[in-house]
Amino acid sequence: MSQKNILMFVGDFVEDYEVMVPFQMLLMIGHKVDTVCPDKKPGDTVKTAIHDFEGDQTYSEKVGHNFQVNADFENVNVDDYDALVIPGGRAPEYLRLNQRIIEITQEFFKANKPVAAICHGPQILAAAGVLDGRSCASYPAVGPDVDKAGGKWVANNDTFSNAHVDGNLVSAPAWPAHPEWIRKFLDVLGTKIEL
Repeated sequence: MSQKNILMFVGDFVEDYEVMVPFQMLLMIGHKVDTVCPDKKPGDTVKTAIHDFEGDQTYSEKVGHNFQVNADFENVNVDDYDALVIPGGRAPEYLRLNQRIIEITQEFFKANKPVAAICHGPQILAAAGVLDGRSCASYPAVGPDVDKAGGKWVANNDTFSNAHVDGNLVSAPAWPAHPEWIRKFLDVLGTKIEL
């Protein structure tokens, strides 16, 4: 297996599991993951939020861990990366307002490189205008964003376990889908794990 270089967008109140788990899983199998955030430098941290499903009308939110940024957002060159990962949580709400985030996302799609987005991550995809004619899973509250951006929101019967693939895009509704989401992302990425 050859090492892949993966870019991951992070920001304050990114969902704790959706940043920590994929980051650690991708490192564990030998890939390099650069985490970047506008206005943060390597060594800075972002706060995470823990979203849980506790029977309320929406998810609950608690303060999570601090997560370290390890690369410089200002120096991102899409040509240096094989794939992009966009975790959910609160961060996509405001990251999508950054024009360079939008441009980077568009460049990954123009190059047809694998992109994995989960939960609220597709808010960035919708803002970048890359969902037209594509199907995409997300947290249910983001479904209208996907549809308004010209995509087709995938409403899974089991909202929290299904992942969806449309070409180079691998998407999922929330962190309980991690095993399937990461497995499908690795398939699209061309990573083979021998058991």
